[in-house]
Amino acid sequence: MADKPQPIRVLYCPICSLPAEYCEFGPDFEKCKPWLIQNAPDLYPDLLKEANGKEVGEVSNQLQSTCISSAAGDGAASSAPKKEEVKRLPGGKIKKKEKQEVVIEKVTRNKRKCITIVKGLDLFGVKLSDASKKLGKKFATGASVVKGPTEKDQIDVQGDIFYDIVDFITETWPDVPETAIFFIEDGKKVPAA
Repeated sequence: MADKPQPIRVLYCPICSLPAEYCEFGPDFEKCKPWLIQNAPDLYPDLLKEANGKEVGEVSNQLQSTCISSAAGDGAASSAPKKEEVKRLPGGKIKKKEKQEVVIEKVTRNKRKCITIVKGLDLFGVKLSDASKKLGKKFATGASVVKGPTEKDQIDVQGDIFYDIVDFITETWPDVPETAIFFIEDGKKVPAA
């Protein structure tokens, strides 16, 4: 009888979490290089040649900057300044930090009925459900929180309250400066101030 086949052991990169053979296709290959030189030199012989061509000090600095050092108790790794981490989405895309701004847009439906859309109040720490209730009471209209086309919550207020809403927002929520409020008119973003 034949021996039972054994499973293959795959070496995974702790930086990009891909198998070591596929690190070059991942989003952080530059960060993976020091680890690959140290743990899988046979997979990427070109990297080993590059590392031999550079000074030994540069490679050790690169190892310390990615928090991988041969001596874990070394105090030099902790004293190195940490870079600001950028959030990465799947596929290596970089997530941009959202600007804190309130965008007000008027949409006409059925040729005469208007809906005023308020986006971005949540970036200032305002609860959208409370804001929609206050807007509905102030302007005596229906107001609701809905998901917009970009999958973000926004407030839809029935009626044309395009210019009156700026004063109400700045009075009700003092954290929202008037300079951070913008209108969308004819497809262009115009400051409200």
